Amino acid sequence: MKCAPFEYVRPSSVDDVLTALAEAGGEGRILAGGQSLVPVMALRLARPAVLVDVNRVDGLATLERGGRDVHVGALVRHAALAEQTAHPLLAEAAAHIGHAAIRSRGTAGGSIAHADPAAELPVVAVATGATVTVAGPRGDRRIAAEDLFTGPLTTTLDPGEMVTGIDFPVPARWGFAEFTRRHGDFALVTVVVAEVDAQVRIAVGGVGPVPVRAHAAEDTLHAEAVGDAVGPSGDLHGTADFRRGVAVEMARRALASAGM
Repeated sequence: MKCAPFEYVRPSSVDDVLTALAEAGGEGRILAGGQSLVPVMALRLARPAVLVDVNRVDGLATLERGGRDVHVGALVRHAALAEQTAHPLLAEAAAHIGHAAIRSRGTAGGSIAHADPAAELPVVAVATGATVTVAGPRGDRRIAAEDLFTGPLTTTLDPGEMVTGIDFPVPARWGFAEFTRRHGDFALVTVVVAEVDAQVRIAVGGVGPVPVRAHAAEDTLHAEAVGDAVGPSGDLHGTADFRRGVAVEMARRALASAGM
């Protein structure tokens, strides 16, 4: 199936992107890597009237350490995240995203804005307490990752806003574990453990509409407590009990990897 007809614009600045989105009247979508957007457009599950290509916008591909955080610009590719050394947890998570072709085009900002509950970067963002910077008609604002995701493929972003970057705190200790049917598939369950500012944070992806904090497990550091924190539903990939059991095992592995 082919995409529905759309207008294509290619701005060179954030202000021009915001202007294009405003002129689209809520019918515009941002194109970065296109690894999530283009497939749903091809299935006609999304029919934007205007596609706003941000790949020529300056200043969105920065990746640098500043204080306790690593700033990741919206256009930083997954491949670059997997190769960098400033944030080892991000490198580990990015290396698990799809295949090489997808990592070469997919972007950090696109993954965060797409808000797929099975994707790796949203889980890392919640686990580390990341902050997302957003530009919009009312100016810039900063949103805690836990406040950004509201449901599957749903965020608190307004139609005229765009993600410009994400600040990921660098954890003192961390662990990452995910379960997939095959290499490159979407994860059925992902567990990320991160010690940030002397606090252990545990986030679980693939078990609900958004990445879930396992607060009881954070307090006890017992993997079994993750099973009580999640409420997965069954689907063609496995029953709810299966996903819960996998979440406990992935938590056990992530905690062990973090030395906890």
